[in-house]
Amino acid sequence: MSVDTPHRIVLLRHAKADWPEVSDHDRPLAERGRADAPAAGRRLAESGIALDLALCSSAVRTRETWKLAVHELPQRPRTVYEERMYEASLGELIALVNETPEDVSDLLLIGHNPGMHAMADALAGDAEGDALSRMNRSGFPTSSIAVLTFNGSWKSVEHGVATLVDFWAPHA
Repeated sequence: MSVDTPHRIVLLRHAKADWPEVSDHDRPLAERGRADAPAAGRRLAESGIALDLALCSSAVRTRETWKLAVHELPQRPRTVYEERMYEASLGELIALVNETPEDVSDLLLIGHNPGMHAMADALAGDAEGDALSRMNRSGFPTSSIAVLTFNGSWKSVEHGVATLVDFWAPHA
């Protein structure tokens, strides 16, 4: 795959989680989250993006979100449950993206805020239409999806290299 081939980074924030007496890592989805996660999956399916790889935080709420969302997709991408995504900083998220194999064209990250919003905001050197203002106005709520495109290698992903082409939130 040429470095001039456009790549897509799709960011999905986990669906709404519950607050039972468990560790933060073990928090499950709330009822609303169980309804919103399939809606996010349908939105991904409607986008027509053929995801090659999904990196999902190891937290219970992100794994549950992905399990419900992926059933809506026409084809399941290879999925890696990544411990480093839980509580990852912006720099750690960019480092994970930089490790993406070059045969991957479209990458999905299923993670948490503030990381998902920070990642979309940092990478978006440009935006189509009102996608950036809608994202920043909403604050990247649960089950939100941001789609960014860029040309170059995964190793070249850094601040400002991408264009935010779409932003969606289930209740916005």
